[in-house]
Amino acid sequence: MNLILLGPPGSGKGTQAKLIVEKYGIPQISTGDMLREAVAKGTELGKKAKEYMDKGQLVPDEVVIGIVKERLKQPDCDKGFILDGFPRTIAQAEALDKMLEELGKKIDAVINIQVPEEEVVKRIVNRRSCRNCGAVYHLIYKPPKEEGKCDKCGGELYQRDDDKEDTVRARYQVYREQTEPLIDYYQKKGLLYNIDGTKSIDDVFKDIEAILEKIKG
Repeated sequence: MNLILLGPPGSGKGTQAKLIVEKYGIPQISTGDMLREAVAKGTELGKKAKEYMDKGQLVPDEVVIGIVKERLKQPDCDKGFILDGFPRTIAQAEALDKMLEELGKKIDAVINIQVPEEEVVKRIVNRRSCRNCGAVYHLIYKPPKEEGKCDKCGGELYQRDDDKEDTVRARYQVYREQTEPLIDYYQKKGLLYNIDGTKSIDDVFKDIEAILEKIKG
């Protein structure tokens, strides 16, 4: 089962992907995670990616496509995979189609998690990450026991540059301009399923499960 998760930043794609991984045992391929790892390691690719990410812009196609192709060749993707955060543009979707054809694979469903801009801003701007262990908190939904301190390791909590409001709004705008056309692209292929992402995590997952069970037949 090869899936694509679509949705604006902060729509809960990463959370839902993890639940799909647990239930169906297929790997989550998050370009965001792969890029952040490259940034943290300070690789050439990471330095290049960071320049774009700090401005709320998309990382260039050739960088992202190279990373994804290498990942899809790994044996744990043989039974299926979830692409989270890729493709983001029509050009990437076309490159993905070509890449999958070369690898003898195809996409089975595209799940589009819909969340309005103001809800996205509320979700992301209130996120805080631990400098030490990377644990993530939310000032509204999952606050730390002590302000500014990680419950797990006592490390300092901070707001990532790409979680600041002006950057979040810039990212949402970029999403609308470049990623929304994908909704139409996959709808025409008969692969698109829309999900209401404002529901609780469990209810969103139930809706996704219903779709996946239908696909599995």
